Amino acid sequence: MRTSGAFALIDSIRRQGVKHLFGYPGGAILPVYDEIYKAEARGEISHILVRHEQAAAHAADAYARATGQVGVCIATSGPGATNLVTGIATAQMDSVPLVIVTGQVPSYAIGTDAFQETDIFGITLPLVKHSYVVRQPEDIARVVAEAFHIAITGRPGPVLIDIPKDIGQKEFEYEPEKVELQLRGYQSKINGDLDREQIDAAVSLIRTAMRPLLYVGGGAIVSNAHAEVKQLAERFAVPVTTTLMGKGAFDENHPLSVGMLGMHGTAYANFAVQGCDLLIAVGARFDDRVTGRLDKFAPEAKVIHIDIDPAEVGKNRKPDIPIVGDVKVVLAALLAATTYEEATRTKAWLEQIAEWKVDYPLEIPHYPNALSPQEVIAEFGKQAPDAYYTTDVGQHQMWAAQFLRSGPRRWISSAGLGTMGYGMPAAMGVKVALPEHEVICISGDASFQMNLQELATLAQYGINVKTVIINNGWQGMVRQWQESFYSERYSNSNMEAGMPDFKKLAEAFGVKGLLVTHEDDLSAIVAEILAHDGPIVADFRVKRDENCYPMVPPGASNSEMVGLPEPKRLQQKLERAKELV
Repeated sequence: MRTSGAFALIDSIRRQGVKHLFGYPGGAILPVYDEIYKAEARGEISHILVRHEQAAAHAADAYARATGQVGVCIATSGPGATNLVTGIATAQMDSVPLVIVTGQVPSYAIGTDAFQETDIFGITLPLVKHSYVVRQPEDIARVVAEAFHIAITGRPGPVLIDIPKDIGQKEFEYEPEKVELQLRGYQSKINGDLDREQIDAAVSLIRTAMRPLLYVGGGAIVSNAHAEVKQLAERFAVPVTTTLMGKGAFDENHPLSVGMLGMHGTAYANFAVQGCDLLIAVGARFDDRVTGRLDKFAPEAKVIHIDIDPAEVGKNRKPDIPIVGDVKVVLAALLAATTYEEATRTKAWLEQIAEWKVDYPLEIPHYPNALSPQEVIAEFGKQAPDAYYTTDVGQHQMWAAQFLRSGPRRWISSAGLGTMGYGMPAAMGVKVALPEHEVICISGDASFQMNLQELATLAQYGINVKTVIINNGWQGMVRQWQESFYSERYSNSNMEAGMPDFKKLAEAFGVKGLLVTHEDDLSAIVAEILAHDGPIVADFRVKRDENCYPMVPPGASNSEMVGLPEPKRLQQKLERAKELV
């Protein structure tokens, strides 16, 4: 049929199974928005109007993380496109499948510094898995199909499609049924090195290790490998630690779980990684926030590294057995090569970890005249254990990682880029994707102000997101570092001056607001927030100088944590000695 490039774009996106777009219109993208208008009228697609393009990228990103499908965001040329850049980088760092559509000035004006022209293709080149500038409308259906394929296969990532305005307006013969992918240079490595010799070598190491540890990252979430991780852990009685991206890949209530490792990981996870003799890295990339001082990370361990991206294997730590392939496929092969056995070999190792858990538990402080951030977050975890949680970045993010025990895809946080302002737009994306599920954003007073304009989006569409502000009046993690490493010189980290009244701010947008202090009944307030039918912003005023511990200082190994209390068993011995005296 004869139609426009803009129609072909929206129809091709729809044919990929997309039901929701997140975006903001502008001049160069107007032909596409005209087709969005018509598609919405036909009930074929739904567009969510954000108030800033960065929020569109974050919402689409979280939509993808929660569902495992490709998220889609759209913006105009120039500032519309550049406003997406932080969101694109966030998705790239965390391996999130995203298709980004940007308008561009007419093709005949490219390179003339036309109004709202930017080279978004060039700007984003280091931040995307692939990118296109559409030169002919006849290419649109193929480009869209390729973009979705590239975004979701292999190691997922963002793909950019830049469409000049005249290409969107031009009419041509649209034949979507005849689309053929042209991906000669693209290979998605799934089965990888799954030869018997490699698998047998890995199984041999696992079977002989006395102190093994599974180190599970975001790749296990991406490949939906939580069942295989659990089977492998249980079959060989191997304790499991997860990264910030890997949270949810293994049940943190399971006896074999040691929680998150790294800079603000549990003490027992960090002790375990430093003491293990075999580290089985599953979809993890040995990043600096996990390893601390790299040359002292897991110093006694042999390493099996499983990852779909060959560039990650050996990048930071050279493995003894590298296996490139999809995590789910590789773990299934490992399981197929083994049988259940009496796992007595790791008994002493598990007993040692159990002692560390007793000695150095994650504790929830309670203060007579202030709320602790930990108790607020833990109360939400208690009352809404199955919710989808998004976070912003900072102390509240680390406390949430420590005290929330989320299932697969229910923990959604900017890990690699550490993007403040991610939390609330991300929560919007999750709720649009999964309207029947509870979605809670854990934010900070500084992070929340990065994208607070999205309260208007929540109000317009009635997106029932609960936003919890852990308000200490600081850029909390910056303040903690300034206290610890910069002699308490608090340079531009105090947020009290100019801080809005978040309750009134929410109400000004038509969203319910709450102010919560230590004088309120915390349990009742959380229950009220969860029961509210509609978006809500709750400003929890917490202890101002609370620090997030344990903490691995920069340049230290994971066993050199600060902020650890005296071991519990030592305390108990001292108390018993006092009683005897």
